[in-house]
Amino acid sequence: MRLTSVTHLRLPYGTLLGYDVAVGRTGHPVPVSFDQRRHVGRGDRPGSWMAITCRLPAVDLDALAGAWLAVLRRHGTLRTVFSPGPDGPRLHEVDLRPGRWVTHPVAPGQAVDDAVRRMLDERCTPYAAPSHRLCVILTADRPTLVVAADHAHVDMWSLLVVLRDLVQGLGGTLPPGTVRPFAEHTAALAGREPAPDEVRQRWAEILAAGGDVMPRFPLPLGELTPAPPERVEVRDVLGVDDCALFERRARRSGVSTLALVTSVMTRTTRELAHAPLRAVFPVHSRYDDRWHGSVGWFITNAVIDARDPDPRACADAVREAVRLGSWPLDDVLAPWGGMPEAPGMFAISWLDLRRLPVRIDHAGLDAQYVSSAGDADGVMVWFILDEAGLHLRCRYPDTDEARENVGAWLDRVVDGVRSSAHPAGADVVLAGDRLVVDRATRADVAAVVALLSGSGDADADDDDPDLAPYEEAFDALDRDPGRFLAVARAGDGRVVATVQLTILPGPALRGATRLQVEGLRVAVGWRRRGVGSALVEWAHEHGRARGAVLARAGDTAGDGPHRFLARLGYEPDRAGYTRPL
Repeated sequence: MRLTSVTHLRLPYGTLLGYDVAVGRTGHPVPVSFDQRRHVGRGDRPGSWMAITCRLPAVDLDALAGAWLAVLRRHGTLRTVFSPGPDGPRLHEVDLRPGRWVTHPVAPGQAVDDAVRRMLDERCTPYAAPSHRLCVILTADRPTLVVAADHAHVDMWSLLVVLRDLVQGLGGTLPPGTVRPFAEHTAALAGREPAPDEVRQRWAEILAAGGDVMPRFPLPLGELTPAPPERVEVRDVLGVDDCALFERRARRSGVSTLALVTSVMTRTTRELAHAPLRAVFPVHSRYDDRWHGSVGWFITNAVIDARDPDPRACADAVREAVRLGSWPLDDVLAPWGGMPEAPGMFAISWLDLRRLPVRIDHAGLDAQYVSSAGDADGVMVWFILDEAGLHLRCRYPDTDEARENVGAWLDRVVDGVRSSAHPAGADVVLAGDRLVVDRATRADVAAVVALLSGSGDADADDDDPDLAPYEEAFDALDRDPGRFLAVARAGDGRVVATVQLTILPGPALRGATRLQVEGLRVAVGWRRRGVGSALVEWAHEHGRARGAVLARAGDTAGDGPHRFLARLGYEPDRAGYTRPL
């Protein structure tokens, strides 16, 4: 699921409706978190919200309003409002009741994106009551839903929870009862023991290295006072198969995917700025499963200090950052009077949606995270990892210097991540011979066809020189994210083996994802050297990286393939030969 900006949305034209809940009396006060106090204390302003959008089947507006009210009843966090107080923002419970749909006009010549942006800038501010909004765009096609809230009440995980619960409410499957509100988490965090001395000392060291303020982007950004307008870049860094290759490289290095990306960022920062990678590093504070289904700002800020681009050193830096953010920041940052921010602040965020316990059908719903737009005096980089691959969004000041320097940094990081997936991490070494396994390209079609034709020689002349039908088939295969045509290349670049892999999700086996392995061929001169076995083992690793739990082999006619597959752990069943991954 991509993270985009309201300025990049391209919403369809239609009737724009918003649901006005009726606001009743104010109830009990509840505690305000460290980050809520910072955020809300800056006052009402446009661009303080975040949202999630999706497309629904045709929906009855009364049913949609009823489902939304059920979500509000379930989440106490969404039934709280801020108000100014003598010592900072105060937070109280509030009674929310059924309301009505209202039409928001779209002016002549105005894009729907802009109308939505202006409406949310007005309705979803820190002190608004309430500071969240349900909107729907009615078109001749499927309606588009927009759910937004001021950041003080939600984070990206929370938006997934809200959308999941709203869809369940529409389907009549929302569980009864309520979940723990964020205010309970705030109270529990405040009751924890203060940070140990070594944590305080490490915070002091990192802040002192940057002039006693939070880390700043290490290259010039231009004039930042007043804050310039923002520029937002959204990039798809890795597709699903390249992401699997990258994760394979990370596993072989003994680190996480995040640590390997951090390694690339650290090396880039060293090369361009001759400085270590220092950045604000948000970490989630849902420290146990009590909070997995709750809504709130379950994010706290840490700092990462990565000096050595070695992946294991970067893994240590990530672990340290998580530990630095695991303590109440009110206490840790008290010597600086709170979080010591300065223009140019640099922050890096990471979210692996595949590992969250909250799931939605984001592809079927065409769901997107949406950020607001406004001014920017710092650099914020978000990485999102999902079933479609690795995506990046960056917000930075729109100055000439920032365009040049942040752009160069992003280019180098993206190139570094992509090059880390190819070819490193995909090596097969056999008796001193190094083969590189990679996705086939159109230029490899002739060699693959020669291997599949039965000649056993990728360099053999084909009696049929017309490759057009094979290239058309390859193009169709290459566009399908569930298929991967792999080739193994010798040191001189020649294709010496090939195998086709297909990722098969489905309802069988309790929804388990399967890996289909077929079309395995090895050139004559490379047979009986373990190439086929090594390539199948490589395929198994690729399948695991794509979430497959079972492998099924095709092309199994004859005794030879059966013996070969048996050596690799396959067993016969009614559908062929399978083995668990």
